[in-house]
Amino acid sequence: MKGYFAYIRVSTVKQGEKGSSLQEQKAAIETYARRHSLSIAEWYEEQETAAKQGRPVFTKMLKGLDQGIARGVITHKIDRSARNLRDWAVLGELVDRGIELHFAHESIDLSSRGGRLSADIQAVVAADYIRNLRDEVKKGFYGRLKQGLYPLGAPIGYLDNGGGKPKTIDPVRGPLIAKAFELYATGQWSFETLGEEMFSRGLRTKAGKRVRRSGLSTILNSPFYIGLIRIQKTAETFQGVHEPLVGTALFNRVRTILAGRLTHKANIHRFRYQRTFKCCTCGRSLVASRHKGHVYYRCTTRTCPTTCLREEIIDEALRLATSGFQLSDKAWAAVNMDVEAVLANCKIDRAAELQNMSLAIAALDDRVGRLTDAYIDQVVDRETFLVRKEQLLHERATLTSKETSLKAGDDGIRSRIAKSIELIKALGILPELANDEKLREILTHTTSNLSVCKKNIAIAWANPFAALVSNEDVASGPPKRIKPRTDQMKLRHWTDIIIAHANAYAASHTASS
Repeated sequence: MKGYFAYIRVSTVKQGEKGSSLQEQKAAIETYARRHSLSIAEWYEEQETAAKQGRPVFTKMLKGLDQGIARGVITHKIDRSARNLRDWAVLGELVDRGIELHFAHESIDLSSRGGRLSADIQAVVAADYIRNLRDEVKKGFYGRLKQGLYPLGAPIGYLDNGGGKPKTIDPVRGPLIAKAFELYATGQWSFETLGEEMFSRGLRTKAGKRVRRSGLSTILNSPFYIGLIRIQKTAETFQGVHEPLVGTALFNRVRTILAGRLTHKANIHRFRYQRTFKCCTCGRSLVASRHKGHVYYRCTTRTCPTTCLREEIIDEALRLATSGFQLSDKAWAAVNMDVEAVLANCKIDRAAELQNMSLAIAALDDRVGRLTDAYIDQVVDRETFLVRKEQLLHERATLTSKETSLKAGDDGIRSRIAKSIELIKALGILPELANDEKLREILTHTTSNLSVCKKNIAIAWANPFAALVSNEDVASGPPKRIKPRTDQMKLRHWTDIIIAHANAYAASHTASS
């Protein structure tokens, strides 16, 4: 004789871990089965919401009922079996075919018209409860978003602080995420090499594992790191109140590379100057090869006059070219004193600029408000609204980034000065560097062009380094230097160049933030 299936369910894993609901349902079903002399052939236990179709255990049970393996099914209550009308309709079809459906907690006779009506009403009530619950959750979810709060788990680089509070930057992983953006923006890293590099620097997922390719793609594409909240499912964007981790200029640069509008150069260098020097005739990078213990660099274009150049010759040319950047510790101390004196006497008044920036941000907020009103009044369609709103919020993020740069004031200039001095000192010891990758990185930041014409090496320094030494062919001897009449004048000259460059950089960076 065929027995009956018994089905018990909880909505979440947390409820299942507690176990109380499942145990209570099971006990009630066993009691019901004994009272009515029903034999339970198989138990089906599930931890899944009944609000949607597609429960795997429930579907398997329905398949067994459809095949006639059991006479029917016993559940605790109607809402344990179905909370959506489609699943209830499937159960109704099975009942119409003679399959028995019993409820341990509810005395309902589905064989009668009144019992069937009562069950249908309870099923509709259960479905309506889910709809109402979904609306309330959605209302609370969007309420948080409109406040600028992200109601989901904090993305990597940020920390959760409880409900109703903005995410804060993770002091450990936050700077590493910012560094990942900076590295990828150079165009010299693939997801694979970037993942390895960030893992070596200490970046880990919440599970303590390496951030994989998909994770890096999610991070680099997320506007959350510039202060915006984007809901992927609905394509909606909201202004966040959390602190941005990267600037909009850097984020846009990364997004451009991700979109394929810039060439990605994920190269692995094997030789000291590989892909560093170019042929002055055709502009192609010189190719390196090793012969008889020496490394040679040559142009692969047959018509070019550039012949093979040994690595030692390039080393010597760089040694001569960088000798002009060498200063004693005493001289550097004097430069630092001059820098501090100039910064103390030349504070930039940014109050007016900050006021204009605040007015511009307020104007954008007003435009977003008017756009929202137009959408509510059905003046613009949803697609236009979402696209335009995202554009306005990106403009706002850009202005906020500029405002932050302006507020940094002397700190930003001071930081750029420190970076320039660091590079100048590095140039002074460049030929002795054993780390080839570090050498190439320094040359990338300090030169605008490195080329070879026949056997002559031309080094074009970028600013402010070009103003500190002359920019001439250096193959036959050391470059000419800017030599003020006294050492004191030279140091003051260097100070003026470094500070002027820092001011120009800060101004351009603010304009493009």
